[in-house]
Amino acid sequence: MSENQSFDIKPVHVPDEVLQGLKKIPTATVYNAVRFFGSTLSVCEGLQNFTEGKKLAARARTLRFLPNRDDLKAMTPSGVDSPEYVAMGKCGPGDVLVADIAGDNKTVVAGDVKLLQLKMNNADGVVVNGAIRDLDVLRDEDYGLSVYATARSFHGSPTQSPAEEDVVINCGGALVRPGDVMVGDDDGVLVVPSWMAAAVLEHATEHEEVENYIKEKIRDENVAPGKYYPPQPKSFEEWREVKKQRGL
Repeated sequence: MSENQSFDIKPVHVPDEVLQGLKKIPTATVYNAVRFFGSTLSVCEGLQNFTEGKKLAARARTLRFLPNRDDLKAMTPSGVDSPEYVAMGKCGPGDVLVADIAGDNKTVVAGDVKLLQLKMNNADGVVVNGAIRDLDVLRDEDYGLSVYATARSFHGSPTQSPAEEDVVINCGGALVRPGDVMVGDDDGVLVVPSWMAAAVLEHATEHEEVENYIKEKIRDENVAPGKYYPPQPKSFEEWREVKKQRGL
């Protein structure tokens, strides 16, 4: 499959086994698989992994911030009914809070107190198209969250406030629908549409296997990588035969 039309593009629930599989594959390989299936605007540009070495593959629970204005504040629930707490309350194992603050580094989605809800729910992490704070506390108190954001900040006077949850958002130029899979490592973070996640895992897994097989051949033959890389269709055919012979 190489066209979007090959899929039923309705959102689906992505099972935990698919998430665990995606965690085992470099994000760069997942990115190539997503592009193979036609999703070209998948990268959350400008976000970095502030929990170095920690891999993420989790379902998105979305939250949108909007610029402060009295009429918006008047119509938005506050306290425990605020969209931010409702969104975080929906995050459990295998889920990640994804917040759109339009890249505003003077507004933080939360600090250690608010994010305690994610820790208590055993959520996987938080992805913020904006700033994050209290990272030292998250580390020292072992929150166990993967954290991706555009910056660290200590700002306490936000220019935006949480306005909507469980909606389609823009995160660093990538569209994120609730239930999509956020995949990230130290290279960055991207979005895998829920309806292609299983196919992306299958494609990326084989591609990673083929690349590892190519590296094996390069070392064994002591040749330049260009002899076998990038992988060609015959490389995949050869690997499938070798895989059978090795009983893999």
